[in-house]
Amino acid sequence: MTVTSADPAALLSAVERLHAGAGALQLPLELDGAAEARTARRELVQQLDDYVLPRLRSLDAPLLTVVGGSTGAGKSTLVNSVVGAEVTRPGLIRPTTRASVLVHHESDTRWFTDKRVLPELARVAGADTAGDDPGSVRLVTSDALPAGLALLDAPDIDSVVQANRQLSKQLLSAADLWLFVTTAARYADAVPWDLLREASERGTSVAIVLNRVPPEAMEQVRVHLAGMLRDQDLGKAPIFTVPEVDLQDGLIPDRNIERLRGWLTSLASDARARSVVIRRTLSGTLGSLGQRAGALTEVGREQLAALHRLQEAPRDAYADALASVSDGVQDGSLLRGEVLARWQELIGTGEFLRSIEAGIGRVRDRVSSWFTGREISSEPLGDALQSGAAALIASHGQVAASTAARAWKQAPGGAPLVEAHPELAKATPGFVEDVERLIRDWQRDILEMVKEEAGSRRTTARYLAFGVNGLAVLLMIVVFSMTAGLTGSEIAIAGGSAVLAQRLLEAVFGDQAVRDMARKARQTLLTRVETLYEQERSRYDRALEEVAVPEQAIREVDEARAQVEATR
Repeated sequence: MTVTSADPAALLSAVERLHAGAGALQLPLELDGAAEARTARRELVQQLDDYVLPRLRSLDAPLLTVVGGSTGAGKSTLVNSVVGAEVTRPGLIRPTTRASVLVHHESDTRWFTDKRVLPELARVAGADTAGDDPGSVRLVTSDALPAGLALLDAPDIDSVVQANRQLSKQLLSAADLWLFVTTAARYADAVPWDLLREASERGTSVAIVLNRVPPEAMEQVRVHLAGMLRDQDLGKAPIFTVPEVDLQDGLIPDRNIERLRGWLTSLASDARARSVVIRRTLSGTLGSLGQRAGALTEVGREQLAALHRLQEAPRDAYADALASVSDGVQDGSLLRGEVLARWQELIGTGEFLRSIEAGIGRVRDRVSSWFTGREISSEPLGDALQSGAAALIASHGQVAASTAARAWKQAPGGAPLVEAHPELAKATPGFVEDVERLIRDWQRDILEMVKEEAGSRRTTARYLAFGVNGLAVLLMIVVFSMTAGLTGSEIAIAGGSAVLAQRLLEAVFGDQAVRDMARKARQTLLTRVETLYEQERSRYDRALEEVAVPEQAIREVDEARAQVEATR
């Protein structure tokens, strides 16, 4: 099996692109399976960093053999015995947390000091100590190892320390050859077989060391282990058995380690055999990239879809709120209660309304004389309208906030966001004041509109009878003129009031001007409300910025995956 196509440079470029895309593809939303997907993404990026890219760039680099296995399997003792000296300190106290040890021939030093592989791990040198940082790798040279071969003593794959387990898996993913060390008592444990199954699926070259086997159980254990390996498509993996013996100066006697040592030496000295192992593992890893990257983009799209749903929920909530305000502005519901009372104070309910019932056409002739000398101000009516409109806008804005937060709690990935931002379930603390300011600003808009429309009419008796404030209040009555929200006697009173207000305004401005002014005033109010609601809604956007899903990275990973498949 080969690892190169007609264009090795194109393959390297494709893998580099995949590495960049996968590195940028964050999966921040807490969806089902997201934690596992993040782990898979991290492991993919690490393997590309630690193994695939370095190996593609340097096919002739030394063969890296990672010695891994369960707690107490004797990995460090085995490495020391192969080398013939204590180069890595066995962990007498579990769990062992120290630097991993990489043993290599002095002539191969350049391959490992420049962080060609395992670039995240710091390099240290000198004697192994208990204070070593587990996030580092200690480089040790040994003439007992031939050039072209390096041994890396990894942490326990089943360590009780999560960081050790993660590092062990990372190191195994960086291996050209995984030398799996187990014992007669532990070889059937579940954790190692999960990793062996994964190694088989990815095509990693594996060799097995069955350590500390009682001589009388040697054949039985070996046969059983071989059968288990065949079941995982690892039947061709060589098995080396080491009997349970007394150590000599802390090392396994040479006669018991000779076969393993000889096999490793032959790999190092035989360029073709070494190349077969390297290319088999590299080819298998490259072959696994398509499926792994495809699974990553699928999760990325699920995250993106969930993010879009989270974006839509506040938009829908505030759009519904704006629509409700629009309905409330036009359905006459603001012309009840306090507003009706103040309106009746202003125009009375007796002779004047009876004159309206007798003939609305007489209004134009009686406007000035009716209001001349009256001391009743339009200010209480204006205040009542302002309070009613403010309450309408504030209540729907507050409902929108709670609706959006409730939708997030029920949506995939949304509940943690609400927990992180509980303030989103309510309107901002200064929201009511903002609404009141909005209404005051809108009233100023109406005053300016009235002044502008009046023009030369400002000196007429009809204009002076009301004044600019009175006309503005009448215009607000017209804006809130429809009566669909009222029932019974309220319809007659509010409806008649709205018609009356419109006729009074028409006496000053004319019917077309009044219709235009009412339409413009209503739209100005709704525009201001929309702007305020948009400010409220933007809080949700800011929260979502913390969990942004990079759509471009999803495309990059998908395209790079196809490119790797086409060029490998």
